[in-house]
Amino acid sequence: MTQSTPPTQQSTWDAVDAYFCEQLVGHDPALEAATAAADAAGLPRIAVAPNQGKLLHLLALTQGARRILEVGTLGGYSTIWLARALPADGTLISLELDPRHAEVARGNLARAGLDKVAEVRQGRAADSLAALVEQGEEPFDLVFIDADKPSNPEYFRRALQLTRPGSLIIVDNVVRGGAIADADSIDPAIVATRALHELIAAEPRVTATSVQTVGSKGYDGFTLARVQG
Repeated sequence: MTQSTPPTQQSTWDAVDAYFCEQLVGHDPALEAATAAADAAGLPRIAVAPNQGKLLHLLALTQGARRILEVGTLGGYSTIWLARALPADGTLISLELDPRHAEVARGNLARAGLDKVAEVRQGRAADSLAALVEQGEEPFDLVFIDADKPSNPEYFRRALQLTRPGSLIIVDNVVRGGAIADADSIDPAIVATRALHELIAAEPRVTATSVQTVGSKGYDGFTLARVQG
């Protein structure tokens, strides 16, 4: 979140998220353990909220995804949600720059019983994506981009190279507390995220929309793009 939110407004969002999570997500030992491990390792508390994680899970299930690519692993919380949507012979590759984050995520995936389908590759995402393209990696059915925001346009271009008609590309944190509407912003994250949407708007191979969200993570949103050909 890039802009301050009035405390009473945020408390309402928190309460609503808590209600929906209690009713529709529930308690999950593996996910709670993943959060605890990330906290113990000192990772930043920027993982998706539980209801947002379940949205990713449902999108992957609806997509019938057998191959998923994630750009930005952190502690593996969203990775667990996505990997659980895969069939037993499915594949998830998650890309993480920070070696400590990658180590925590691998441990969380192993404890969740998902280390046979989910792999964390440590290094610069730009380099890892380029390697996947060069290796002729089989197309991914779903790509979730949630890493350093200034690189979003590059990540999206690579995602197009690594998908097929019918694939979904999801980019998180695109509203930035409303700052995305500021055409005069010099914030690198805002400049790059606006460039991302200009790229998407001009790209005939995708159809897309963006959705604003509020909740325990503040005011933000995501962009959903479907590859058409």
